[in-house]
Amino acid sequence: REALATLALPEQLRRYLRRLLPRERQAARALRPMMAQLAGVPMPAQWLYDMAAHRDAELAAVQSVIEDQGTTLRLVAEPGPAGEEALRLARAGAALYGLPVDTLVPNRLLPPDPADPWLAALAAQQHKSLDAWRGAGTPASALRPVRHLGRDPHGPDDLARLDTEAEGGGLAVETAAPAGAGRRDDPWRVEDRLAEDGLLVWCLALPGVAKSELHLVRRDDELVLTVGPFRRIVPLPSVLRRCTVAGAALADGVLRVRFTPDAALWPRSD
Repeated sequence: REALATLALPEQLRRYLRRLLPRERQAARALRPMMAQLAGVPMPAQWLYDMAAHRDAELAAVQSVIEDQGTTLRLVAEPGPAGEEALRLARAGAALYGLPVDTLVPNRLLPPDPADPWLAALAAQQHKSLDAWRGAGTPASALRPVRHLGRDPHGPDDLARLDTEAEGGGLAVETAAPAGAGRRDDPWRVEDRLAEDGLLVWCLALPGVAKSELHLVRRDDELVLTVGPFRRIVPLPSVLRRCTVAGAALADGVLRVRFTPDAALWPRSD
């Protein structure tokens, strides 16, 4: 949970900077003394805008790496009831933040048929969960099961051993695009159903999300989305800013938010 929140931090901090120190205010620097007198409070000094611009550039550099086509996530979980729930939440959080998951590493797997009855029951539970992960639409090429060493791994030799013994060709996975290939495409899309239903539908892929843990609210030109412990404030696509929310529905791992054009803002066709 903390790792996903950290990956989302650059986008959030840049948004806070833009709200605290809008660039429009900096453009009015010549009017700052007069505005300070009218408002009765001192206006931000130029050094504050310069510092904000510097921090924004640093955050933008980090964000560009996170959003690069060659950047993907690898989730590690121990098969079992607790691991299943943690994996579901992690996948939902990654989808909310637009982070693609390329590999799932089932960790600390016991042999399928140990002689010890207690270990046999635990192994059966693990492999039952692993079969469920395989049946949940996870491609076989995306699974890299790692067996239990019988102890905690310690040092580079143990890590190298885990890599060489992992099923599916080791833990190294080639990404679909090389690093620095540019920003990946937005997985969320707008469907134009104006001709059929008079609607625009924003389709947000959120696999693994339950309706009970999903909350959304529109705030001006933003959509505030909460999925379990994760929260993201997303700017609306420009075409949807001139619309009103007509409803939303979650089905088959996709949240569909329906918008109707606002007659006061939408261009007339006659």
